[in-house]
Amino acid sequence: MEGPHVNGLRRTSVCAAAVSAAVFSIVTPATAGPAWAAPAPVRSQPEPAAANYPFERLIVGYKPGTAEASSDAAAADDAQMKGMSVHRRMASGAVVVDLGAKTTNADAVIQSFKDDPDVAYVEPDLLMQPFADPNDTEYSRQWDLFEATAGMNVPGAWPSTTGSGVTVAVIDTGYVAHSDLADRVVAGYDFVSDAARARDNNGRDANAADEGDWVARGECGTDASGKPVPAADQGSSWHGTHVAGTIAASTNNARGIAGIAHGAKVQPLRVLAKCGGATSDIADAITWASGGAVSGVPANQTPAKVVNMSLGGRSSCSTTYQIAITGALSRGTTVVVAAGNSNLDVANFTPANCGGVITVAASSREGNKAYYSNFGARIDVAAPGGETRRGTGTPGTVTTPENGILSTLNAGTTVPGAENYQPYQGTSMAAPHVAGLAALLVAKKPALTPVQVKELIKANARPLPGTCSGGCGAGLADATKTVNAVHTAPPSGTLENTTDVAIVDRGTVTSPITSAVPGNASAATKVGVDIVHSYRGDLVIDLVAPDGTAYRLKDASSSDSADNVVATYTVDASSEVAAGTWQLRVQDLYSGDTGYINAWNLTLR
Repeated sequence: MEGPHVNGLRRTSVCAAAVSAAVFSIVTPATAGPAWAAPAPVRSQPEPAAANYPFERLIVGYKPGTAEASSDAAAADDAQMKGMSVHRRMASGAVVVDLGAKTTNADAVIQSFKDDPDVAYVEPDLLMQPFADPNDTEYSRQWDLFEATAGMNVPGAWPSTTGSGVTVAVIDTGYVAHSDLADRVVAGYDFVSDAARARDNNGRDANAADEGDWVARGECGTDASGKPVPAADQGSSWHGTHVAGTIAASTNNARGIAGIAHGAKVQPLRVLAKCGGATSDIADAITWASGGAVSGVPANQTPAKVVNMSLGGRSSCSTTYQIAITGALSRGTTVVVAAGNSNLDVANFTPANCGGVITVAASSREGNKAYYSNFGARIDVAAPGGETRRGTGTPGTVTTPENGILSTLNAGTTVPGAENYQPYQGTSMAAPHVAGLAALLVAKKPALTPVQVKELIKANARPLPGTCSGGCGAGLADATKTVNAVHTAPPSGTLENTTDVAIVDRGTVTSPITSAVPGNASAATKVGVDIVHSYRGDLVIDLVAPDGTAYRLKDASSSDSADNVVATYTVDASSEVAAGTWQLRVQDLYSGDTGYINAWNLTLR
């Protein structure tokens, strides 16, 4: 079994039936603080908010048909009458006017143009400034945000969105106070129902403080071979605080690190404590985080639009998890899950293998799949997770801490001590990169659905610069490219149906989507399918157009014994009228295996 200090995703403890999740992997350096430095980061584009800088000129646009719109002499006369002079005419036809001595009374001058019936608009000719790198003292070490090779290209997204107005729930170990997060945290909840494991003596309560997840050797039972779990004493990880810092640490505060969605709020939900966390607690936290009702727990006053779960264990997706996740998705909450750190197929790890989530693999500073990261067809995207190799000398010595993911932490071995910053590695560190990106997207376009967020991130990922055997999804998430693509999507967006439909054994079922999109469908119509099934080779899947024409998406295969169908298909439906009711038709040709349509979506343009 992986312990909490081996490779960044807090992982399920399988040694006790009541415990079903713990974080996926952490590696800390032997030294008290990082003594390394990264190359200077690239600079981003100017920040639109730089509009407060002084200006010396105005841009005046005259209405079409007026003399000033076409005659330089007429424009010069108008400026002179207002006590100014024309600097030049722009390519757009607008005129740049020098304020001269009137810079101290610019508001009055602007009003005089606004009052002129011949003027269409007037605005300051603002002096833009380069948007400097954040002044956070450790920013230069955050290669995962800015490095050209394998960083997530985050700074270029900040001029248009910082995640403001979005709450991200961090379902993890809770939160230990840190000055770089203090103004980003909103009230969360402690969902650990076992008072002894919670270490607060009262089970569930409104205090999401991280009480520490330290454990002594053998305190969590034994593994399948009878070995003690854990094999050695382990200190507290403060894992949830590290995850939260990556998502939303305060930025440009001359302290510590920069958060990816530093305008967003973080909602800590404590589900992991001594020996891990129970599925029942985690499922309730998912429901509550997304605005759903949980018996005995007050309503969530700040429901999250994004949930991050850097936790999991080796199992199929349980009905309990899937119900909670499907509920969150139906309430408009995007769910991001770490893939796990066993270097195995993610299909065997939950909740990463549940339907509808964004499953995130970890990449290294060189752009390869990190050696520990899970892989497979169910991976949606990769993000920086770091790769800090251990040396052959002193046990536990980390030889490349600079290649980990630096974030907010605490120096306490068991109970909280002094705040600090440390590098960790793992898919636990990769997932919050994508959760932060999701927050940037939702802040920029609040109407985005979880399906659209997922598709935007996947469609705008770039190929991993290194290697990945086994499948790393769409590639390396690219924040700037994804954010810039938000408003280039068709206005009608992606249509979806998230209502579960049970697949009848040796039968046929359908799930409808009704479209009001005008004109014909596209020659590259996209069909996203998310089906939970224990033997996908049994299934035949068709897209059925409003006129009854069927487009085959997937044939049955007696040799395909894998679980689930999570795929996006492209069909030429250009001969079909887009408006009307489309159906996903699923036929189960054999008996003995069961499943359901979890969700599907349709992009007609």
